[in-house]
Amino acid sequence: MDNSKRAEILIQAMPYIQKNYGKTIVVKYGGNAMLSEELKEAVMSDIVLMQLVGINVVLVHGGGPEINYMLDKTGKKSEFKNGLRVTDKETIDIVQQVLAGKVNKSLVQHLTQSGGRAIGLCGLDGRMLMAKKLATAEDLGFVGEIDSVNPLIIMDSLKNGYIPVISTIAGGYNGEVYNINADLAAAKIAAKLGAKKLILMTDIRGLLRDVNDDESLISTLNVSEVPLLKKEGVIKGGMIPKVDCCVEAVRSGVGRAHILDGRIKHSILLELFSDEGIGTMLY
Repeated sequence: MDNSKRAEILIQAMPYIQKNYGKTIVVKYGGNAMLSEELKEAVMSDIVLMQLVGINVVLVHGGGPEINYMLDKTGKKSEFKNGLRVTDKETIDIVQQVLAGKVNKSLVQHLTQSGGRAIGLCGLDGRMLMAKKLATAEDLGFVGEIDSVNPLIIMDSLKNGYIPVISTIAGGYNGEVYNINADLAAAKIAAKLGAKKLILMTDIRGLLRDVNDDESLISTLNVSEVPLLKKEGVIKGGMIPKVDCCVEAVRSGVGRAHILDGRIKHSILLELFSDEGIGTMLY
C-alpha cells in the first residue's frame, strides 16, 4: 500500500474518530473470533486502537467452547435446552473457573500484549451483576436472569484508563452464583452505562433476509420493524435472542446496536471507522 492510500484511509476515519471520542462502546466477544488465534489477535488490536483514539471500551465475553472442553475433560456431558446451558452445581463451578479465570485472564493478557491497559472482572466483583434464577418450564439449574447492574467498578476502571474485561457470572441474593447469557449481560451493561453503541460479535454476516444468501444482508433496521420480521420468519432460531438483546439495549437508551461477523478480521474497525460499515445496525 502506498503512502497516499494510507493517508486516504486515515482521512476517511477521522470524522468517525471525532464522533466516537470520549464515548462508551460495549463489545460482546465470543464465537469463532474467540477460537481462532489469528482472529483473536485482530479483535484485541482493534480494541486497543479504539482505546488509543479516546473511546471507552468495555469488553464482555462468553466462553462456551472452553466450558464444553473442560466439561468433557471431567467426563461431564454438556446439555442445552432452548439454547441455554443446563447448569447444575458441578457445572456452575466449572463455568466460574473457566469464564472468570482462564478465559478472562487470557483476554487481559492478549490486550496487554497488544499495548492496551486492561483489567479482568466478573459480575461478582463489586456486586456488578445481581441475578435471580431464570424461571423456565424446565429447570435449568444455576442459570440466572439479571436483576440489577451496578456500574461503579466498570466506570472506575474506565476513569483510570483500563479496558474492563467482564465475564458473565452473576451473584444471587443468598450467595448463589449464576451463569448469564453473555449477549443479555452485554445489553444490560450497555444500557446501564448509557453506551453509544453495543456491538455483538457473531458467526454470520448479520441479519439476513435469506439465510442461504449472504447478499440478502439487512444493513440497517429500526427496532419497530422487528415484530414483523419475526412474524415473516426472517428473524428466527438463534438470531431471535441476539436481536431481542439489541432491541432492549436501544429502547433502554443505547444509541445503536450492531450485529457483526466476528469471522472477518478487523470487523469492529470496518464498522466504526469506515464509510461502508458491515453487519446489521439496529436503531
